[in-house]
Amino acid sequence: MAKWGQGDPRWIVEEREDGTNVNNWHWTERDATTWSKGKLQELLVGIAVENEAGCCEISELKQVEGIIKESGVKHKGLIEIPNLSEENEVDDTEVNVSKKKGDGDILKDLMKTAGTAKVREALGDYLKALKTEFTMGMILPTKAMATQELTVKRKLIETTSQVQASSPVALGVRIPTVALHMMELFDTTVEQLYSIFTVQDLVQKFSKSSAVLELEKGGKFQMFDGNITGEYMELLTNKKIVMKWRCRNWPEEHYATVVLNFVPTLGQTELQLDCKGVPVCKEENMKFCWQKQHFEEIKGLLQLTTLRG
Repeated sequence: MAKWGQGDPRWIVEEREDGTNVNNWHWTERDATTWSKGKLQELLVGIAVENEAGCCEISELKQVEGIIKESGVKHKGLIEIPNLSEENEVDDTEVNVSKKKGDGDILKDLMKTAGTAKVREALGDYLKALKTEFTMGMILPTKAMATQELTVKRKLIETTSQVQASSPVALGVRIPTVALHMMELFDTTVEQLYSIFTVQDLVQKFSKSSAVLELEKGGKFQMFDGNITGEYMELLTNKKIVMKWRCRNWPEEHYATVVLNFVPTLGQTELQLDCKGVPVCKEENMKFCWQKQHFEEIKGLLQLTTLRG
């Protein structure tokens, strides 16, 4: 990749405060911690090993229990995985087994051999799922483009256990995007048009669905029963609205930047829409959303208001 200011501009990636993509490519970050905890629990809970002397089973992520068959005495211990990375072979992953004071060496040896093998097999399944399930629908970079390093520490003890991933886990994902520019004239004042976008009751009327607005910089919003969500980045009363904006079916954690400018004209208001960072595959849906579900519905609401007035 060329350095900024040099080389082929198609391969330049510039960091922008507003999150705007340069030449329609960028990296996004996704936190894998919650997903990892669920997946590791799914793969690890229930792992059991047994021999003639006793058996050990991971019954929950809080503990590992072992029972010596002859005496029936239960023992508890600790399994710790200090470093797990998709860059290394799972068979090389370090698995440390220890136990609490007292008897139970037989069980410790059982977990260090057969137990370790099963734990490593489960961790291999986890890393495969990380590259497929967690990133489904995304385009992952090659190792030449980015290095992904995931550290997972597992502690299974009597009262508490920790499954930790580096937080946030940054997964480089390149999403091809486009920019949209649309203009529409409305037979109303800038004050009234601005209110239709910023008053919750009016938003619910033109969208014919529930909406939640936190009308302040950094405030969140939901429209169309949660199908559209985002955050207000800038609010200039009766002049401009800037939003982080996404549809529910977009790639996870990906937002476009939507700018609405309210421009007074002779007896009308021109609404100028500029949108950057729309996934290429969602371009037509985005145009339809604004033209049909916003512009035309708002004009219908304005006509009803005029008739009632």
